[in-house]
Amino acid sequence: MDFYNKVGKMAIGSRLRGLSDMITTDAAQLYHIYGVDIQPRWWPVFYVLTQTIENSITVIAREIGQSHASVSQVVREMVKCGFVTERKNKHDQRKNFVSLTEKGKAAAMKLNDQHQDVSAAINQAFSESQYDLWKAIEEWEYLLEQKSLLRRVQEEKKKREGEKVQIIDYTPAHKQAFKQLNEEWITQYFRMEESDHKALDHPDEYIVDKGGHIFMAVYEGNVVGACAIIKMDDKKYELAKMAVSPKAQGKSIGTLLGQACIEKAKDLGADTVYLESNTMLKPAINLYLKLGFEKITGPPSPYERSNIQMELKV
Repeated sequence: MDFYNKVGKMAIGSRLRGLSDMITTDAAQLYHIYGVDIQPRWWPVFYVLTQTIENSITVIAREIGQSHASVSQVVREMVKCGFVTERKNKHDQRKNFVSLTEKGKAAAMKLNDQHQDVSAAINQAFSESQYDLWKAIEEWEYLLEQKSLLRRVQEEKKKREGEKVQIIDYTPAHKQAFKQLNEEWITQYFRMEESDHKALDHPDEYIVDKGGHIFMAVYEGNVVGACAIIKMDDKKYELAKMAVSPKAQGKSIGTLLGQACIEKAKDLGADTVYLESNTMLKPAINLYLKLGFEKITGPPSPYERSNIQMELKV
């Protein structure tokens, strides 16, 4: 246990497997002392079959929460040892029905005493423990059904990496990076248009000098993202030219850039932030919705690729 105390909760999977192995080892010996020669991993399938005359592999798998392939393998092993018999459904040859043989039924009778003794022993162990393991397992199963461990780790990774991202003001030294980042995503999905060339070839004249602002995202010393707000009038700014390098996606960079632009627009006196996009860019649309934008019907767009307009009241 020193290893687990040293490593900590990140080893929860290994520790649970160790506990499972400990219990399974004892379980294998338990069947022998009750005179039943079955494998511990057969037990869920075996138990379901004791409750019905016969059942399909599909239904058994669904009831015990295991894959069809796993249950099929267990059934084959039980057939080989004479505990169950398997037959094809005469109406659907893809379905197999399983039932206990006489040997299986005799084993089930012997296991009645075992079930009683095991339940009493486990309850006794629970009474000696500070925490109710059974309830804790139920709670963890529920929590992981709502949000998997994989997703939780991905979110923590995104949060940690996002803390390393710096959002800085654009300077003329960023002109080439601003252009390259935007050209990269535009040419991947669409074609460069006249309005793109105006903004990307002359960002100072087209955006900054007209009262707008550009932010750049820096991660580990590299410029990996950009976003601009373009002044439309004294109270309205357009969120435009948001781009994140494919090499740096998944670090909340788009969110951080969007938030910075919205805050800047508010500081400049805006009450509305407007944007145009294309619905095929689903991650971008989801980001805008997350930032609070709503779909509107706006003025005609200068971009051929634009098929959605959105707006945020700030």
